[in-house]
Amino acid sequence: MARLSRIAAIVVLAAGKYRHTRLIAPLPTVLCILNPVLYVPVRRWAAGGVCESQARMDGKTVIITGANTGIGKVTARDMAERGARVILACRSLEKAEEAAKEIRSQTGNKNVVVHKLDLASLTSVRQFAKVINDAEPRLDVLINNAGVMACPRWETEDGFEMQFGVNHLGHFLLTNLLQDKLQQSAPSRVVTVSSLAHVFTSGIDFDDINYENDYSREESYYRSKLANVLFSKELARRLEGTGVTSNSLHPGVIYTELSRHREEHIRGIVGEQLSKVVNKIMRGFAGIFGKTMEEGAQTTICCAVAEEWRNTTGLYFSDCVPKETSAAGKDDEAAARLWDVSERMVGLKS
Repeated sequence: MARLSRIAAIVVLAAGKYRHTRLIAPLPTVLCILNPVLYVPVRRWAAGGVCESQARMDGKTVIITGANTGIGKVTARDMAERGARVILACRSLEKAEEAAKEIRSQTGNKNVVVHKLDLASLTSVRQFAKVINDAEPRLDVLINNAGVMACPRWETEDGFEMQFGVNHLGHFLLTNLLQDKLQQSAPSRVVTVSSLAHVFTSGIDFDDINYENDYSREESYYRSKLANVLFSKELARRLEGTGVTSNSLHPGVIYTELSRHREEHIRGIVGEQLSKVVNKIMRGFAGIFGKTMEEGAQTTICCAVAEEWRNTTGLYFSDCVPKETSAAGKDDEAAARLWDVSERMVGLKS
């Protein structure tokens, strides 16, 4: 049993290196392997919290980045079901239109629209924000959901390391450019999808913020998710008293399209045939101990609509309740410094 336990832990670590999380649960892993009867209770345990709010969103406008797939798409469908005007902000207009058509059909809400947004381009972010500020009378919820994970060291259009540029800087600029609209529509909310992965880094390396030296695709992802936490926290401080709240969250471990770069990386290391086996094992364990798309979207939905959190700001959520961040996630000085550096990087301050 001890050997099986170690094997299970190694496989889950390979799937995402989520050390010290509830995924690394050797006994439930082994028991589930040895006794299929335990599958149902284990899945219930893995599913986590559920948003129980029945709040309607009629007359409200919600923007969701990366809403054409994954938990973003599930979130968009939920907002549409609640009666909101939903704006899918996506890089691929073709995929976004397909998602919007499906959501309209499923919910009967025809007020689901699509706009082009490429977070790897500051020009695209500015163009999107101008369209929203010019055409939309209000903005009640901004959900910073889109992201990239574990990609090679690519650069954005503006020369930023891709994961930091898309996951943090793109959303940082977008939120700042829509800040006036959010305040005019208050009470309103900013919800930023981070990750438990932020606990695996000791902090932001301000001396190499663009990660030009000794690049690690995983460490870069961890830092970008920490940046999400710090950004959300500092935004809450700066918007205190305006009626705009800001919270970040961990959606759970979900096998989405974000994992595609990790799969490609594994393929490059072990070869085509063995990588298929490894990836199937990873998907199998994620299917048991991870979350479905619907389960993974619950915390985002909760932060966006739940009445009990309407005045809550500056917190980090998981499974629909506030949780502690890492020590680095509580660093107010680092949050303020990151804000200042980010302003300069995106051109909001010279």
